[in-house]
Amino acid sequence: MLVKILGLVDLIAGLILIFQSEINLPLKVALFFGMVLLLKSSLGMLKDFGSWIDFLGGILFLSSVLFSTPSIIGIIIGLLLIQKGIFSFIELF
Repeated sequence: MLVKILGLVDLIAGLILIFQSEINLPLKVALFFGMVLLLKSSLGMLKDFGSWIDFLGGILFLSSVLFSTPSIIGIIIGLLLIQKGIFSFIELF
């Protein structure tokens, strides 16, 4: 159940990163998703690729508060987060 909730967070964060140029993201939402993704990356202690995706996504959210980030970086990291979120909903057994 927890994996599915964290996967939903990945999906929402990925969609926000992909469409960040079209939506005006409030400061509190960007800080929330940035901190959640950084906390999720600390669960894996940056030992696997998924933790690094969360870490980069969190850094991108927090840096978008201070300055404008290139949209291609948001699209790439957003697609990786969406992929990670979709795979969290797949049950193997």
